[in-house]
Amino acid sequence: MRGKQKKTRGWLARVGWRLLAAALCIPVLFVASVYLGLWGSLPTASELRDIRLDQATEVFSADSVLIGKFFLADRQPVPFAALPEHIAEALVAVEDARFYTHNGVDYQSLGRVFFKTLLLQDDAAGGGSTLSQQLIKNLYPRRKGGSLRLAADKIREMIAARRLEAQYSKDSILSLYLNTVSFGGNRYGIEAAARTFFNTPAARLRPEQAATLVGMLKATSAYNPKNFPARSLARRNLVLRRMAEQGYLEPEVADSLQALPLELDYRPFRHDAGLAPYFREAVRREASRVLESLGPDAPGSLYTSGLKVYTTLNAGLQREAERAMRTHMAALQREFEQAYGSQAPWKASHPTARAILQASEPYRRLLATGLSSAATQDSLSRPREMDLWDWSGEKRRKASVADSILHYAKLLQAGSLALDPADGAVRVWIGGIDFAHFKYDHVSQSRRQVGSTFKPIVYAAALEAGADPCRYYEAREVQYENFEGWTPSNSGEAEEAYMNYSMEEALRHSVNTVAVKVLEETGIPRVVEMAKALGIESEIPEKPSIALGSASIRMTEMAGAYASFLNQGRPVTPYLITSITDREGAALFRASPGEAQPAAFSPRTRSLMLEMLQAVTEDGTAARLRSQYGLKGAIAGKTGTTQQNKDAWFVALTPRLVHVSWVGLNSHRLGFPNTRIGQGAHAALPLFARWYRALGKDPELRALTRGEFPPAEPGTEALLDCPPVKRDGFFKRLFTNPNKTKTRKFRNQDV
Repeated sequence: MRGKQKKTRGWLARVGWRLLAAALCIPVLFVASVYLGLWGSLPTASELRDIRLDQATEVFSADSVLIGKFFLADRQPVPFAALPEHIAEALVAVEDARFYTHNGVDYQSLGRVFFKTLLLQDDAAGGGSTLSQQLIKNLYPRRKGGSLRLAADKIREMIAARRLEAQYSKDSILSLYLNTVSFGGNRYGIEAAARTFFNTPAARLRPEQAATLVGMLKATSAYNPKNFPARSLARRNLVLRRMAEQGYLEPEVADSLQALPLELDYRPFRHDAGLAPYFREAVRREASRVLESLGPDAPGSLYTSGLKVYTTLNAGLQREAERAMRTHMAALQREFEQAYGSQAPWKASHPTARAILQASEPYRRLLATGLSSAATQDSLSRPREMDLWDWSGEKRRKASVADSILHYAKLLQAGSLALDPADGAVRVWIGGIDFAHFKYDHVSQSRRQVGSTFKPIVYAAALEAGADPCRYYEAREVQYENFEGWTPSNSGEAEEAYMNYSMEEALRHSVNTVAVKVLEETGIPRVVEMAKALGIESEIPEKPSIALGSASIRMTEMAGAYASFLNQGRPVTPYLITSITDREGAALFRASPGEAQPAAFSPRTRSLMLEMLQAVTEDGTAARLRSQYGLKGAIAGKTGTTQQNKDAWFVALTPRLVHVSWVGLNSHRLGFPNTRIGQGAHAALPLFARWYRALGKDPELRALTRGEFPPAEPGTEALLDCPPVKRDGFFKRLFTNPNKTKTRKFRNQDV
């Protein structure tokens, strides 16, 4: 019996040892399987030595302001040496107190986790991962799976963390961690977080700010200081206490920092918001074309390669231009709507409103599905809750899709473009009133009738052809038989029929009938040729109406053409990017604005035109620059208003800048209710006037408003020294009926 018991005990002992051996072997085999890559490949030492993070491309203004980024993940790596010590100290204190003593795996921490989590079932024990392990997890994300997969990933991270520590110094590991860790909302790295929550580079973070951001890392959503300020404040103070406990802060300093309020300067980066969004989008398109042209030499993606794009924009000028635009357009919109009153063409019952709806994308899309017109209209008219934007902000309203279409159709749009007349460098670019709601860029994409801003091109062609600036032209209306009885008219009194204007006076007051007669005398082909020589690539119809600006032209083309009056008769091509470098600073592209384009006209013509355009701003159609806005100094310009008050323009010339402004509506079916509101001097000129006045008050920008125009050519003053107007004599007036229009053919269509 005793022998039998002894045998049983021996058998049990052998089984027990075998089970124990198996229990020990299984984890060893499991770890070996991870090491051998059966659960996914481990990063090699060479891979770890060559870590390259996806990095956002940064866009800078000419005055060194970061104005935008292009990215898939918002990350801007920053060197560890550029960071204040308290960032790393806060991170180590709260996330990995023994960071400087372990080799990638903190076995003491793992023992604590094992004891508390597995034996005591304490969920607050933490995960035991070191910063090195967390970094590996950031660089090589885990894959979905069950508990076994999670265990394999943990072991994989431990092995990789030890390899990482063999390749990098502790400071380098902290640098990699701080540049890879997520702060939520597609933000990665301490630099992106610092700029988002405190509007400052990470290098300038104060200790309490650093503690706030480090505190987020436990749970980026739960401790987001914008969404949960009280929770974030408590977490920040915990980090500060840990810093004191670890000896990184004096206790009294930690106490004083904990007493500070949580002060954010929240600036989330959005592609459709911030400074110069239309310009940034134009830069994105242009930079993409540049990289594509590099072919195999391209450094990679615009969104991940950490390029630096340096632009021509002046952030100070742009900021003031946007402020001027918002102020003016909000007031003009109110005036516009009040002038229409109850008869507004965007009211649902108005025929124009119905035409706008039927031309809209939602209407056409529904109609294409086979719905009848009535059913489509009914579908678009069903009300629901939606956000609608106007100058009072975005508001939640009960409205239909049709209401939304008509609401946005009535909003006036604007374009504002300023460039350096010497080389075409763009300094200001506003393509619309709000990029988030209106992506269409009126600076680069839109061609609109330019109205009377085309007249200086007609006059320049005439002068270049030898016209005498003191030649007088009748203001009387003429009906042109060979152009379907077309009859250009003026907005003045009937007495104008007796007036004869010099070229300067006709341009000063934008007399339509004279502009057409100057065109007739010069010849349409010659004027079209002048427009092309000035860099205008848009089609110019060979009709007499071009004298009044019937051609549809881009703002960029008009700005480049007008620059010739300041640039020795040479037009310029606007450009946006000065250079692009890779993440190491090596040049990939440098702009060459191009060789100076040939002069489109002589120094004599340039000098005469500049004098005539200055007269427009002194006491002509743009005189309110002086009288209403109090602008001093050298300014020349030209207003423009198109047929049926659809478009308002103003082009300004100053010694150092060319500025073009346009105001109108996206839908050509809508226009201003009357010429008083819709004329260029009222609708478009203030975009320049408010902006230029603000520049004069800014100590850093006012230098751009100083200076004089190029000196006039000898004899210019004498050429313009004549009475501005001659009135018909008594007998001619006696036998002339001012209400009777002359009828004849338009002559001199060939050069």
